[in-house]
Amino acid sequence: MNKNDCIIRLENENDFREVENLVREAFWNVYRPGCSEHYVIHTLRDDPAFVRKLDFVMEIDGKIIGQNMFMETVINSDDGRIIPVLTMGPVCITPELQRKGYGKKLLDYSLEKAAELGYGAVLFEGSIAFYGKSGFDYARNFNIRYHDLPEDADDSFFLCKELVEGYLDGVTGIYQTPHGYYVSDDEVEEFDRLFPEKVKLKLPGQIF
Repeated sequence: MNKNDCIIRLENENDFREVENLVREAFWNVYRPGCSEHYVIHTLRDDPAFVRKLDFVMEIDGKIIGQNMFMETVINSDDGRIIPVLTMGPVCITPELQRKGYGKKLLDYSLEKAAELGYGAVLFEGSIAFYGKSGFDYARNFNIRYHDLPEDADDSFFLCKELVEGYLDGVTGIYQTPHGYYVSDDEVEEFDRLFPEKVKLKLPGQIF
């Protein structure tokens, strides 16, 4: 497969279960035994903060091989202002096609479309090693703090990219993760029963 052969389009209702299974396969046993991301995306589609115009899938020969989505959220500025921003994800590429350039192509396309819609910045949790290639930097360099994170804690996971140059100039404050990302383990377990059985493993590097 060649990444130039793929198309990127908006997700539609007929894609929902295929995308959820893709997300499940991509995140299974990565951050925790099993995963919750497939249920998160299932619930976020009905969240008022969900941006339907930025809900993308990547497809090759009629098969969905990647997806990305965005949610509206805010920075509570230290001077009392509410600064509208986006957050992103789950975002993934099917495991067998990871590290082949598809993820960056999908990411760059998604960010370009977000900028075209007038959004000023994207903040989210990810690896600078990958997302830095698309212009993300540590959010601390924009004077933005992650909610509920102690001052001396590692914040290298918290990234930011301005879509409008200077959008965060003069802003210091606390980023708020949309509530829709928080789901209960019981709900995840119930939803996961709708999918083929997979083995949960406790592996090195998992954070939960």
